[in-house]
Amino acid sequence: MTDDTTGSSGSVPDWEKRFRAPRVGLPDWAEDAPDRSLFVSNATGTYELYAWDRTTGGQRQATDRPNGTTDGLLSPDGEWIWWFNDTDGDEFGVWLRQPFGGGADEPATPGLEPSYPAGLALGRDGTAVVGRSTDEDGSTIHVLRPGAEPVEIYRHRESAGVADLSRDGTLIAMEHTEHGDAMHSALRVLRLDGSVVAELDDTKGGTTELGLSCLGFSPLDGDSRMLVGHQRSGRWEPMIWDPLTGEETALAIELPGDIEAEWFPRPPGAGASRPAGAPADGGDGSALLIEQSHQARSRLWRYEPATHELLPLETPPGTVSGATARPDGSVEYLWSSAALPPVVRSTTGRTVLDPPGMKAPNSVPVTDAWVEGPGGRVHALVQQPEGEGPFPTVFDIHGGPTWHDSDAFAAGPAAWVDHGFAVVRVNYRGSTGYGRAWTDALKHRVGLIELEDIAAVRDWAVESGLADPDRLVLAGGSWGGYLTLLGLGTQPEAWALGLAAVPVADYVTAYHDEMEALKAMDRTLLGGSPEEVPERFAASSPLTYVDRVRAPVYISAGVNDPRCPIRQVENYVQRLADRGAPHEVYRYDAGHGSLVVEERIKQLRLEIDFAERHLKTGNGG
Repeated sequence: MTDDTTGSSGSVPDWEKRFRAPRVGLPDWAEDAPDRSLFVSNATGTYELYAWDRTTGGQRQATDRPNGTTDGLLSPDGEWIWWFNDTDGDEFGVWLRQPFGGGADEPATPGLEPSYPAGLALGRDGTAVVGRSTDEDGSTIHVLRPGAEPVEIYRHRESAGVADLSRDGTLIAMEHTEHGDAMHSALRVLRLDGSVVAELDDTKGGTTELGLSCLGFSPLDGDSRMLVGHQRSGRWEPMIWDPLTGEETALAIELPGDIEAEWFPRPPGAGASRPAGAPADGGDGSALLIEQSHQARSRLWRYEPATHELLPLETPPGTVSGATARPDGSVEYLWSSAALPPVVRSTTGRTVLDPPGMKAPNSVPVTDAWVEGPGGRVHALVQQPEGEGPFPTVFDIHGGPTWHDSDAFAAGPAAWVDHGFAVVRVNYRGSTGYGRAWTDALKHRVGLIELEDIAAVRDWAVESGLADPDRLVLAGGSWGGYLTLLGLGTQPEAWALGLAAVPVADYVTAYHDEMEALKAMDRTLLGGSPEEVPERFAASSPLTYVDRVRAPVYISAGVNDPRCPIRQVENYVQRLADRGAPHEVYRYDAGHGSLVVEERIKQLRLEIDFAERHLKTGNGG
């Protein structure tokens, strides 16, 4: 176990090194210029976009902003880098673009006012299809042709966004929730003039809880087929849909867990149209890259729809956080495990990107716990320090809620282990990766369902001897921060301490202040607005139970956060202050979290200090 002030090889502790070590994300590449790539890195101490010319090996930092930049896209020809320019993390702004080789940024969507982004697709002729969302207009889609004014082709109050543009630039795929269920999207294919080509709606107008997602058009000119993710068999899996003919092709992929897919791209020099005979390689639409997510781990496969052949692509045990097929048939993927830091690898056996400088120290592996809960078996991931328990234990609750913790490297949990804490991460009902029924179970009893599962795992942790019942910490960010505050109020005897980052604290005020897309999600989760179902909002709001909170509470919040806005946090904090409840608040100038490494370290240092002071535990317990 590492000392709190000195690491194994210097004055910087290992837990800080894990944050500071240079990291790179999975490179995106231009469809018609695959040697031109774009990736995210924290090499400067702030997460920014970088251009990479694979031919020369040259890399350059493309964006440089105080609060970081992560949203970017290359044009198909690789000539332009598009990136989203918001204000201090508020997610509200406009698209800019700059030449791949460097140069001044310029407006990429002249004529469009600032908005929240809702998808972007770029055509080979310079056409852009831009999805936007504002509180005033709801969801809109505009088509921008070179030299012309933007043309609005779609508008609706409910959430919608651009998903893809066909290779020949004639068909637009969009996902929408016009039926009012923001958890289960329908698909629509449009022409560039906004006319409807085809609809695919498994919700049957909002009467059935089955979602669809666009996984991408075929890589061939003249081929209108689209990969579609669906939930018809109780999980996410792909099929092929041709919106021009209506033909649907099921894929016989007999793997457990949720399945995602993408096309293998067309190799350089391949014919532009779909061949008449049986396809010979993946680039002509005959092969798919499959990413399987099952029980908090993932694997990659190559699937041949014509023969139903499923071939494994060898990856180490752990989590693939993203993968992309290259034109040469290789696959690049971002991999890590709880013990080993992330690396961008290739199925050729090489490391794709290896940032220079300090390497992140390893952490400890996770073990799996399966606990019987009120809604079925709950999966939890456990990390613990050296020595014998019971340990002070942090229940680190993931956000989303439609997300899940996995066997992946995370600097935060590793830091708590370094300080002598066990860490338990719970994939409660609402989490993805365990089937549609598990994900959808939280509706209407929002927050309370998840906390029942967390409580079952908490009881197991204490009874097993892992966790010290007097030093249990409930912690999390975003939805995890919300569950933290709700848990401190509804289970006041269970927790010794709470650490809530960018939380929902006052659900009614949060609803009125948040971005429009999240209003739609809350109406889906709770069955209506605060005016329509006030009792459900009250039952699920941490503010309702704030006077029952006994444990000391630490809250951090971004003052520009559009997802968990600052006013509702202040309402909760004021109630704590009014009754003299022990609490501390840290406000910082960013949005829903920070992209600045030193800011992340500062926040975690403050949390660890708060926990050690109130639990009266030094390093190592």
